[in-house]
Amino acid sequence: MQPANLFLLTLVLAIVAYGLGYARSRSLAMPLGGIRHLKSLPFYYGARAALWSGIPALVVLGLWAAFQGKVIQLIVIGGLPQELVPGTEGQASLLLSKISNVASGALPAGFVEAPIAEAAERLKALRAQSRLLMSVLVVAVAVLAGFLGWLRIRPRLNARSQVEAILKWLFFACAALAILTTVGIIFSVAFETFRFFGKVPFTEFIFGSQWSPQTALRADQVAAEGAFGMIPLFTGTLLISAIAMVVAVPVGLLSAIYLSEYANRRVRGVVKPLLEMLAGIPTVVYGFFAALTVAPFISDLADSLGINASSQSALAAGGVMGIMIIPFVSSLSDDVINAVPQSLRDGSLALGATQSETMKKVIFPAALPGIMGGVLLAVSRAIGETMIVVMAAGLAANLTANPLETVTTVTVQIVTLLTGDQEFDSAKTLAAFALGAMLFLSTLLLNVIALKIVRKYREQYD
Repeated sequence: MQPANLFLLTLVLAIVAYGLGYARSRSLAMPLGGIRHLKSLPFYYGARAALWSGIPALVVLGLWAAFQGKVIQLIVIGGLPQELVPGTEGQASLLLSKISNVASGALPAGFVEAPIAEAAERLKALRAQSRLLMSVLVVAVAVLAGFLGWLRIRPRLNARSQVEAILKWLFFACAALAILTTVGIIFSVAFETFRFFGKVPFTEFIFGSQWSPQTALRADQVAAEGAFGMIPLFTGTLLISAIAMVVAVPVGLLSAIYLSEYANRRVRGVVKPLLEMLAGIPTVVYGFFAALTVAPFISDLADSLGINASSQSALAAGGVMGIMIIPFVSSLSDDVINAVPQSLRDGSLALGATQSETMKKVIFPAALPGIMGGVLLAVSRAIGETMIVVMAAGLAANLTANPLETVTTVTVQIVTLLTGDQEFDSAKTLAAFALGAMLFLSTLLLNVIALKIVRKYREQYD
């Protein structure tokens, strides 16, 4: 049975355990005079039985699914003749890929050596045995643990405290998983980044003004040595993001102020959903709009004014990106402004302040942390956008501050570097991780600066 189907079966068994635990608690309560003589409500007895059944089975399923592939690979490699045993990790990966292709039928067995074909048969047999053992073990654990949980139900058992304790640890595990995932991503990016700096000098990457990552794949191949200066990429990223924020922040913030403070209920009910619909439009549609409508319009307008402008420009990409981001700023700002206590508005108006003065002096400072959060989210969205930039701004890494020229961004180059067949020992591929690390540090610095601004200008009313 596949892990996904086994997961669903485990959930079904847990639900059955819940029903049996619930029924047993009620049956034990009947001779005592009703459920008021139970230490906890029947729901908690059922939940306790379900947790006893589901959690151990899911842990076994997760561990088995995580390690079965590696164990099977070791067994298959260990069964090969000595002359076919790979010497390096890369050779092992290629050999396992070949064996897996034969096992799946993508590569006919007659096209490979006899030991490889035998290894493929062994791989299929081991996978089948692993799935069978995993299914039996997970179902057995779920049934036995659920039975024990059901059997230990007693009227004086405080099931509620046990369920709440288990849920507390589950919540902690979920929070720890998110943190550990982030830490794992950081370490994986950092490891590849250090490998990149072993091939390209750090100063060349940080201070270089040329970006041309094309390198020779073979020793006898004639090709450029490659240039890995990140300044043109970050300049393009900042230029397009700045244009997007110039469009999104004023429009989004002012629309939020209008909708929350000045618009009547009918206008707000129509305009706010229409504004939020912009967030649901796929980015590729914005890309089409930028490439086919906005960019030619800007180019034609610049030509009519006697200004040189490229058919793809940072202005077109940034402008359309800003339109896309408006709902992030407006919706979050509107919610934050509406969350300011009405007593603050009433007190300000009672002291003789006008509505605009109340907005500037009272409501906006109180809502500043939330507004900054919305702006930060919008900036992160702008920095990470790829599709609109590819379609409207191009791929050329030009070091320029002219918004009418073609530029590219960090995320676009990361996608370009990691598209197609890759050699993870080359500086070209490893450059993607170095760019990702620098982008991470940049956004982290941006968040720190924003927190400083919020703490400095925030008004405390409690």
